[in-house]
Amino acid sequence: MRDEPSFNPPSDLDAFLASGPPPLYVGFGSIVVDDPARLTDVIIAAAKACNTRVIISRGWSKLGEGKPNTDDVFYLGDCPHEWLFKRVSAVVHHGGAGTTACGLINARPTIIVPFFGDQPFWGRVVAGAGAGPLPIPQKELSVERLTEAIQFCLSPAANQAVKQVANIMRRERGVDTAVESFHRNIPAASLICDMLPEQPAAWTYEAKSKSGRKHLKLSNQAATYLIDAKKIKSSDLKPLRTKEYNTDVTRWDPITGGASSLLGTMTDFTVALGGTFIDPWKEYKRSRASGHEAGRASGSAALAAGKGFASMTGAVAKGGLVDMPLALTEGLHNVPRLLGDKPRDNGKVEDWKSGGVVAAKTFGTGFYDGITGVFTDPYKGAKEGGALGLMKGVATGSLGLFTKPGAGMFGLVAYPAQGIHKSLKSRTGRGHTVWQAKSDLLDHDRRKQREGSPRAGSKVLQVFDAYFAQ
Repeated sequence: MRDEPSFNPPSDLDAFLASGPPPLYVGFGSIVVDDPARLTDVIIAAAKACNTRVIISRGWSKLGEGKPNTDDVFYLGDCPHEWLFKRVSAVVHHGGAGTTACGLINARPTIIVPFFGDQPFWGRVVAGAGAGPLPIPQKELSVERLTEAIQFCLSPAANQAVKQVANIMRRERGVDTAVESFHRNIPAASLICDMLPEQPAAWTYEAKSKSGRKHLKLSNQAATYLIDAKKIKSSDLKPLRTKEYNTDVTRWDPITGGASSLLGTMTDFTVALGGTFIDPWKEYKRSRASGHEAGRASGSAALAAGKGFASMTGAVAKGGLVDMPLALTEGLHNVPRLLGDKPRDNGKVEDWKSGGVVAAKTFGTGFYDGITGVFTDPYKGAKEGGALGLMKGVATGSLGLFTKPGAGMFGLVAYPAQGIHKSLKSRTGRGHTVWQAKSDLLDHDRRKQREGSPRAGSKVLQVFDAYFAQ
């Protein structure tokens, strides 16, 4: 919860609060209602029926606009809830999470008039705890319903219930609990350096040993020791990724997949085309505004135009050689999924090498699964689902006879092209960034280790040799 801010109330508000028992508070913040005059009349009538004074926050709806303050009604501008809610008897609001929490922690019975979002949820939570009545949707708000709700909030039962809620909230330490949960769920074993356990791992290293291929997690310092001792090369290190998320678009069929890919290519081309005309003019104006001569400004504009043409060419090339073939390939590969079949996972394309491997796997398994599926899918379907399963298996096998080999053939073009594109992109994109980070970090630790203990380096080398000797 936010700490109570420093606030000096205006004299009229201070006088109103001091002139009688704690009033009811009503406010809807940034919510804008269709008929604020009617809502104001409902609030005043309900408060009068309950014989209670009321503070009405004008808010964005400007409740009570044009009406003066009276002995029983005060129209309020801006005022921090943390200060005000300590001085009222109950609160009526829209049910925002922050406003709800502020009212409850100050032990104020709460009436929620929800408009949208999570507001109905908080209304039910408050009512379930006995700290207020059931929420009243804004469109159902009437003098009668609001009067009943206010009477409930002014009852001893509601006040006792909200005090219990406030006591629980004050004992809670939400930040501490969140931090504890965070640390409790950290996969610590996958984040620690295998050579220097007191340090976090930043890299992974893989090599052959007598018992097969082995993996190591290395900190910057451990990696530096091994590189300086000629045990490994910096090019052998890969960034440690304890959790990866696949953000690739799933293509469910070749029709929608191809159409969306074509639309994406057209969008990229159109944006690049617009930049070809707009960017040179912007560059020319910027150069002239900087005081450059007309010739230099024209040169900058020509360079911007060249970049625009390059972007157009790149959009067409990428769309025709990578995006569209890939969309058709994955669309054909995933079509059997629509009938309950599970396509093979042939791996992920990371570079030109893996692109060729995935293409070969997709081609081989595509023809194999497509041909054998004509016989195996009906058999499996009949075994699991009888006659209906047999029919489904025939449909799946027949469809797979065309889609799976088709995915294999298109994949011979799509996956190598995707791999080449990723390899080229890594030269200037994330791969270059990783390479630069690797160089910077290792150089930093190389300088740092000169000041450290030589025992650590000796320990790393001994553990490394023993590990890969097995």
